[in-house]
Parts: sequence; structure tokens; C-alpha cells
Amino acid sequence: MSAIPAFERDPYRTELDAEVLATGEENGRPFAVLSDTIFYPEGGGQPPDRGLFAGIAVLDVQKRGAEIRHYLDRPVPRGPAALRLDWARRFDHMQQHTGQHLLTAVAEDRFGWQTTAFHLGERVSDIELDVPKLAPERLRALEEAVAAEIRAARPVSPRRVSLEEFARLSARTRRLPPGHEGEIRLVEIGGLDLATCAGTHLRSTAEIELIALPGTEPIRGGTRLFFAAGGRARRRLAAHEECSAALRKLLGAPDEGLVAAVEERLEKLKDAERILRRKEEEEARMTAAALGREEATVVSGTFPGRPASFLNSLSKDFLSAAPSKAGLFAATSGGQAFFLLVAGADARLDVQAAGREVAAILGGRGGGSGRLFQGRTESLEALPAALERLRVLAG
Repeated sequence: MSAIPAFERDPYRTELDAEVLATGEENGRPFAVLSDTIFYPEGGGQPPDRGLFAGIAVLDVQKRGAEIRHYLDRPVPRGPAALRLDWARRFDHMQQHTGQHLLTAVAEDRFGWQTTAFHLGERVSDIELDVPKLAPERLRALEEAVAAEIRAARPVSPRRVSLEEFARLSARTRRLPPGHEGEIRLVEIGGLDLATCAGTHLRSTAEIELIALPGTEPIRGGTRLFFAAGGRARRRLAAHEECSAALRKLLGAPDEGLVAAVEERLEKLKDAERILRRKEEEEARMTAAALGREEATVVSGTFPGRPASFLNSLSKDFLSAAPSKAGLFAATSGGQAFFLLVAGADARLDVQAAGREVAAILGGRGGGSGRLFQGRTESLEALPAALERLRVLAG
């Protein structure tokens, strides 16, 4: 391979004719090593490129020592191969990575916040800052400062320097690997930042377009700052606008009234849930009283459309209403089936042993303690058989 691969010589290049020098397999994945490549291998927080290799999908690209391995959808023979880069993915990565350099530089130089880690995700990226907390007004100030540098259209350029020259430069770095030899690659944002980096970058900060800072979260005593640059930020805004439009239609409220409208409906929902819970508890009391009046020592009931919480309410009332009886109750709700076995203090039944047998008959699982055993199952078809076995166990 060329000493400097094509993805570094020209990160805007999307096609290349190369030669397959070696092939192999790693953990069941076929790979190829090329004479040159436009595919960036994963590293420095930047994901690997994707694309086509002689018409075959490139699924992953990784450095293995001096080799760059291209992991493919299927094996390829040695010989010439035409490479085609997934340019949309590459340009997105260039916007995010260059955006990270700019964000890191402004955060440190203008605000004194050092970046300790960087992650380029599929939908949103983040940097970790050595500041315990970022107030909203500070976050907006950072966003404005970064926007000004984007508008300034500062040139972004890579270069390689010797170890001796690097020692004389004031470059931002997260330390070189132990025992590093040879040249060091630097990426410079004109008049603003100089940092060690092997990734692919834009030619100008203007190509970043914009950087949005949607939020933060605490992490390891610092702050994780989420960001989206360029096309990602625009797509994120479009998605939020689409969501807001749907909410406006559903709630009949303008953007500024959406939160209040949701809060009002949530409060009404809580009121309705409280009313429903009281009715459920009243129904459980009445049902338990009726079951307690039955002559059988083992009673049962199935309650379609009732949640597991209804069975719990029913069991408490049943224990009070029928201390000498046992009950096997079942309910179905939301495509799920629940069962509950309960026996009063005077009932002659080992509830836990009986519960395990009932669960086995129903083909379900469950557990409990004392006078109660509950669980869930896929079907209640075997409930009559379970009830019959329970009557035998109860004597």
C-alpha cells in the first residue's frame, strides 16, 4: 500500500482502482488487503467507512498492525478491483469529526473546558468535558461561539511532521502511543486549533454548516455534551418539527402551548386512573364476598380484560372473606394471561407446592410466599385441569 493511503491524500475522493494484494478470513469474516484504499479504518473515535468493493459490500474496515483489512460480504480473488465509497456516510463523518475539533477548541480556549473523550455515534455524537455541570446559558454561549467560527470559514488542513518538529509545536493531543516512531499527523483549523488526528476532515469550517448542542448529562465527575453537526442537525430539526406538527394536531395547541396541554391531559388521565382503581377495588371486594359465600372449599374465577393488579386486590379481600377456602383466579389483559392461587389461614393447602403444580399444568411460571402464589402463562386452556388438581390437593 502507498505510504499515505488515498483516504488521507484526498478525503473527498469517492472512487479508486486498486489491487487486491492478500485475502483471508478473520472470525468467519472474509477480508482483503489492497495496494491503496479510499476506505477509512475505524479509529480515533471515527467509525469505519462503508461502500462497494468490486460490487461487493464493504461491511467493516480495521487496522491490523501495518495492514488495513476490508471485511466483505463475500470473498474476492486477488487482482484488480474498483472501489466506490459511501460518500453520504463519509461526508457525515467529516462534518461530525471536524465539528468535534472545532467544538473542543472553542470549549477549551474560550471557556476553559478540556475535552477528555470523543464518540461519533450513528445519530448523535458527544464529547466529555472536565466540567461538573453546564448551565443552559453557558451551553448557549458555547453554541454561539462555535457558530461564529463556522461563519468565519476557517481553513482546515492536515499535515505530517517529524517527532522533532512536533516537540516544538503547541498541539492539542491525547498523548502519542507508547514507543511511537515516524511522522505524526496533525489537523489544523487556521488560526484556532492544531491537534493530532488521523481522521478525515472537511476543507473549511463553513462546510460544517452548523452545530447544535441538544443537551448534556453528568458522567464520571464531568459532563457529556451531545452535539449534531451539518446534515444531522438539519435532519434532527426536521424530525422535531414533524413531531411538533403531529402534537399540535393531536392536542389542538400551538407550539408554545404544547407542554401545558400535555400536562393538563396527564392530570386528567391520573384522575381517571384513580377513579378506575377505586372501581376495580370495589369490584374486587364484591367478587371476593360472593366467592366466599360459595359452598365449595376451592373456588375459581376468570376475569377477561383485567390486569394482574385486579387479582392482587381480589386475593386480599378473599383472604378476609373466606379464611377456610382456597381460590384459583385468572385474568387476561393486553394479550397476556395471569393466574393467582390464594388460600386462607384455615385452609388445608400447601400453597407454594400447589402453586408450582398449577404453574406446570398451565405451562407458565410463577412464585410467591406464604398464602399466595402468582404467575403468568401463554394460555389458560388448561385451567380446568389445574382447578381439578387443586381440589385433590386441598382434600
